[in-house]
Amino acid sequence: MTDAISQEAPDRGTVGSFIELLRIEQLDKNLFRGSCHAGAPTRTFGGQVAAQALTAAGRTVDPARTVHSLHGYFLRPGDPQRPIEYEVDRVRDGFSYATRRVTAVQRDEAIFTLSASFKLPEEAGTRQRTMPPVPGPEELPDPFPLWAAKAPEDYARSSGFRALDMRFVPADAPGVPTELPGVPQQFVWLRAGTPLPADDPLVQVCALTYLSDLTLASTAALHVQKPRMQRSEPTRVMLASLDHAMWFHRPFRADDWLLFAQRSPSASDGRGLTLGEFYNRDGELVASAVQEALVREYQPRPAQP
Repeated sequence: MTDAISQEAPDRGTVGSFIELLRIEQLDKNLFRGSCHAGAPTRTFGGQVAAQALTAAGRTVDPARTVHSLHGYFLRPGDPQRPIEYEVDRVRDGFSYATRRVTAVQRDEAIFTLSASFKLPEEAGTRQRTMPPVPGPEELPDPFPLWAAKAPEDYARSSGFRALDMRFVPADAPGVPTELPGVPQQFVWLRAGTPLPADDPLVQVCALTYLSDLTLASTAALHVQKPRMQRSEPTRVMLASLDHAMWFHRPFRADDWLLFAQRSPSASDGRGLTLGEFYNRDGELVASAVQEALVREYQPRPAQP
């Protein structure tokens, strides 16, 4: 791991560059500490917790091995006003693969668990799904000014998200695949808003882990409401990530534009499932993600007698 994300954890609420979102402090051989901004008013953003947990895991692995998959469970809401400790279990170091388990802890309680697998690169045959020919990010508007105008209080609370760039692809844009019945979809261009160290693959993977949690839950709720940055009406559902998995297929840069193609094949029992694929500007499928999220509609309170 380079020094880029091995410095002391930043002060909460002061995010000047994307790399600060990943920084953690090493307390002991297998113990790290970080701070995470809010994703909702009273709980930490799960993507940042997952990214910092993966950073902690990667700090205990030979840099020659790169992350190829992660699986995480969100157990309790994190408190953005308190630091988070990341306890790393060095499960296995094999000839080709290494496995780490990380537990994120606040107030002596686990709020998130992560299993991550690392491997040595190897030569092999390749194939992939074709990237949909949607408009590029330079053809699409920046959603942040619109978000600030429509929901200024929500925008003001979400300072951590301003270290990234997003562009939403309209549903009727040329090249957007036909939406299947019962399978809402969303296409979003994403990237870190400031440069990341090009010589550190772990930084790129951890950055993409953060980015991957931004829109999967909102895709699962598209049958109920528009995404957060595109609506002015009050939220109608409670959204929270329940579990999150990723697979990293090919090298990429998270500070270059990546298309996040997402589809939600199921919503029931207060849960929604979303599948996502990340493509670079050359059309290479670089990573896949799957998430199940809490999708619970707010029920109106009964009238008082």
